[in-house]
Amino acid sequence: MRYAVAGTGSRAGMYVGALTGDHADSGELVAWCEPNPVRAAWYDNHISAELPRYEVADLEKMIADERVDKLIVTTPDHAHAEIVSRAMRAGADVIVEKPLTISDEGCRLITDTMRETGRDLVMTFNYRYSPRNSELRRVIAEGEIGRVLSVHFEWVLDTAHGADYFRRWHRQKDSSGGLLIHKSSHHFDLVNWWLQDVPARVYATGGLKFYGPEGAGAAGAGERPARGSEGRPDDPWSLDISSEERLKELYYDAEKHDGYIRDQDVFGPGITIEDDLGLVIDYAGGPFMTYNLTAHSPWEGYRVFVNGSEGRAELEVVERSWVEAKGAVVDPSANEVEQAEATRPKGARLLVQRHWEAAREVEIPERSGGHGGGDALLLQDLFQPGTRPDPLGQAAGVLDGVRAVCVGIAGNASLASGQAVRIADLDLGVDPAASSLS
Repeated sequence: MRYAVAGTGSRAGMYVGALTGDHADSGELVAWCEPNPVRAAWYDNHISAELPRYEVADLEKMIADERVDKLIVTTPDHAHAEIVSRAMRAGADVIVEKPLTISDEGCRLITDTMRETGRDLVMTFNYRYSPRNSELRRVIAEGEIGRVLSVHFEWVLDTAHGADYFRRWHRQKDSSGGLLIHKSSHHFDLVNWWLQDVPARVYATGGLKFYGPEGAGAAGAGERPARGSEGRPDDPWSLDISSEERLKELYYDAEKHDGYIRDQDVFGPGITIEDDLGLVIDYAGGPFMTYNLTAHSPWEGYRVFVNGSEGRAELEVVERSWVEAKGAVVDPSANEVEQAEATRPKGARLLVQRHWEAAREVEIPERSGGHGGGDALLLQDLFQPGTRPDPLGQAAGVLDGVRAVCVGIAGNASLASGQAVRIADLDLGVDPAASSLS
C-alpha cells in the first residue's frame, strides 16, 4: 500500500510515525503534498529519507506519478473537502483527520464524490478507542441503565491547550469552523456513537468571552506583544515557538515561505471563534443533550452524565489537574502528563447506579499512549484493518463524519440566528440517519 500525506504540520506526525515505525510493514510513504518546503524537509529529516514534494495544485499529478493508493489528509480543516474530493477523483482512497469538513457545502462535495467514484474514506475519531469511552459505550449498549433519556456533557480545555486554538489558524472561523466543529466534532461523534443515534435539532449560545482584546482575561494579562516569540519569558499566555525545537523547525523557520504565524497573541485582534459555548441537542430517537465547552479552564478534562430509564452512568476524566505557569505540554490528551494531585487527581472514573441500588465503579482497562490509549488502536485499524475484533463499532466512516460535523454546522447557524436549527434543513448531501450513501 502506497501512502502520501497532504499537510505536513504537527498533526501529520502520528501517521508518519506509524508508517515508519510499528506499521512499517503495512505500507510505505511515497510523497508529501505540502506547499511549504521547510515543513516537508523536516519530515524528510525525521524519517531519514527524501520524498518528492508536490504543490497542492499538483495533487492529481502526485497521485498518478507516485501511484498513491491512500492519501492521509492532515491539512487545515477548511481544505479537507476539496483535497478529499480531488484525491478520490484522481484514484486514491482517503484517511482524513477530524473534522470531515467545516460546512454543509463540504459535506455535499465529499458525499457526491464518493457516490461518483466509489472511493473509500476513513475518519480518524481516536476518542472512540479510548478505554474509558468504550466502556461507557458498552455500559449503554448492554442496557445497564435502560433506555437513554438525556445526557449532560461538559468538556473543559485548560489555559495551555485551550489557549493554543487562539494562537493558530484555528482562531479564524472560516479556517476551522470554530471550536464547535474543529474540537467538538470529537465530542459529538462520541455521543452519536454512545447512543447509536443521530442529531435532529440544535440550539447554541456563547461567544468570545475570555480571549481577544475585549475578553475577560485580557485585563490582567499585561502589555501584549503581537506574538509569543516577542514576549516576556515569564508570560504564561505566550508560546515562544522560536525556543522549542520542534515548533521552531516546523513553523518559525517556515514563516518566510508562507507567512503563517503559529504563536499569535491570544488577546490580540482578529479572533472570530468562540471560547465558551453551550448547546441543547435533540436526537432523532428521543434523547436530548446539554453540552458545554470552555476553552479557558484551570484544569482539563470532561464529565458525562447519561440518564436512563433504569439508572444513570457518570464518567469523569481529568487529563491535567492544573497548568504550570510556563512550559506546560500544550495537549495533555495526546501526551502523557505526570502530576501528583490529591484534590483533583489525574485519571478516569466510570460509575453506574441503577434505581434502588448503590453506585458501583466500572473498571476501566489501562492503556498507555495518546488520547487515553486510543491512538494505538486507531492506527491498527487504519493500517492493519480487520486484524482485531470490533464489537463496539469503533471504526468510523464518512457518515460518522457527517453526523459529527452537522451538529457544529447547525450550532454555528444557531449562533448567527439566535434560533434552533433543524439538521433536516441543512443541505448535507446525505441524510445523517441513512445507513449508507446510496
